[in-house]
Amino acid sequence: MGADDPTQRDAHFLDQAISLARANVPDGGGPFGAVVVDPARGMLAWGVNRVTATCDPTAHAEVEALRAAAHEVGDFSLAGCTLYASCEPCPMCLAASLWARVDRVVYAAGRLDAARAGFDDSSFHRLLVTDDSAVWPLARRQLTRPQAGAPFEDWTRFAGAVPY
Repeated sequence: MGADDPTQRDAHFLDQAISLARANVPDGGGPFGAVVVDPARGMLAWGVNRVTATCDPTAHAEVEALRAAAHEVGDFSLAGCTLYASCEPCPMCLAASLWARVDRVVYAAGRLDAARAGFDDSSFHRLLVTDDSAVWPLARRQLTRPQAGAPFEDWTRFAGAVPY
């Protein structure tokens, strides 16, 4: 791999994510794989989809890789890192990538490729760009309580608070 060629580097790590995804299918997981790479340290961690294997709806490959990478570096921030995914991340995985502060997400297959295989998250993509509660299949209601802001007030006063 040409270390100075970003396209070759991206292709190399995407190929690893795709290999993980393919190996995960006969192992009882979904066809998704991901790796988190730090430019200085190389691959920090990897993850595969374990939703059905673990009965965990959040066990997407990207989330698993981000969790493992954060554990590896001992920090929730993965700033400077790249998440490589075998397929375009779903909205949950994109949000996790934002929370992890990765610099980039690079993916191989697109969401339409996933949809053709039965993994259609287009309704989630559409849903999350609207705040129209009539469109949401999930009931959402804000009930204002006098103490609703208290946890945030406690947080801002807490000397040991770690900003994130």
